[in-house]
Amino acid sequence: MAKARARRKKSAAAAARGGSVDMVVVGGAGHVGLPLAITFAHTGLSVVVHDIDAAALKTIAKGKLPALERDAEPLLRKSLSSGCLSVSSDPESVKRADTVVITVGTPVDEFLNPIHRTVKDCIDGIKPYLRNEQLLVLRSTVFPGTTDWLAGYLKDQGLVPRLAFCPERVVQGYAIREIQSMPQIVSGTTPKALAAARSLFRKVAPEVVELAPMEAEFAKLFNNSYRYIQFAITNQFYMIANAAGVDYYRILDAMTRNYPRAESMPTAGLTAGPCLFKDTMQLAAFARNQFGLGHAAMLVNEGLVLHMIERLRALFSLRDMTVGLLGMAFKPDSDDIRSSLSYKIKKDLAIHAKRILTTDPLVTADPSLLPLKRVIKESDLLILCVPHRAYKGLDTRGKPILDIWNFLGGKTIRLY
Repeated sequence: MAKARARRKKSAAAAARGGSVDMVVVGGAGHVGLPLAITFAHTGLSVVVHDIDAAALKTIAKGKLPALERDAEPLLRKSLSSGCLSVSSDPESVKRADTVVITVGTPVDEFLNPIHRTVKDCIDGIKPYLRNEQLLVLRSTVFPGTTDWLAGYLKDQGLVPRLAFCPERVVQGYAIREIQSMPQIVSGTTPKALAAARSLFRKVAPEVVELAPMEAEFAKLFNNSYRYIQFAITNQFYMIANAAGVDYYRILDAMTRNYPRAESMPTAGLTAGPCLFKDTMQLAAFARNQFGLGHAAMLVNEGLVLHMIERLRALFSLRDMTVGLLGMAFKPDSDDIRSSLSYKIKKDLAIHAKRILTTDPLVTADPSLLPLKRVIKESDLLILCVPHRAYKGLDTRGKPILDIWNFLGGKTIRLY
């Protein structure tokens, strides 16, 4: 304990002097980087959160979180107080670090093609500050082959860091808990890189699983694609049951009750967000668009919105109604609206309904959101887009509500 305290004081003093630090997390103010930075700082490492988002850095420096992350704020304040965690928008901070973690991944464009340049642009921005033998960790999801490509790209320019891909694989909002409780996958382009990555993640994880770089890249994509397809199956069953005029949730209960081979079957619901859809489409692109299951899952999960609207149009005269959308985040108990299908509902309903009102108890990034009581009062029809726990036992004042999640129970609109 005394040695740990001494290490923290030494790390804090070095960071304060602008000397060497243990780790810099590039893009560290985001959903992936900040929980990781806090977790390592809590172990006594000196960690710099590097980001170009000045507002987010200012928030973090005050001991506040820019986004919802359970269990993180007390650790953030402790790490700031001890000096183990600091923030910086100066790319020179990369030069001071023994380990550099990159939390920029591969997105997809409007045509569902991977945008490879995102990782390259990030690396090019910090390249003048990288040095040989640094541990350089790619943390966010990348297109298969990116890690090995990056090793060659840097080597051509005289840089030979110890390059690793160690994918983030936690549930957003619970990252602090899961980084410390779940196995961490690590890979490296050389034995030295693998050993360094293994040593790093053993500081925080109960188990480390070693793979080759492309194996680790596939492991991340396969995990997310599997979950996306799993949700598509139950959404497809839901729509089939509706078309047949039967109650899907009576069937689902019968299928899963005390029956272990079906216990993992989820409820129907809006399936989106910044990872599952994107990663499934990346895998499809890698497979030269021969990943039929992935494309089919996309059509089902995205098509559920149109199914809901068409069914509502058959039941109600929407053009005379105000529709209230409850929940605008991409998943329950989150404040993240990225790629949320709630906004697809809002956009598609706009041409059918008289007025659309939206609310969410957690989201702060959308200034158009209204208080829940006002939305319920002024709406003729409600749609539970996201089953936040705050909505449990919700009093809708007798207004009809569509709950495809079967979250509220009781009497809701049935689409059959």
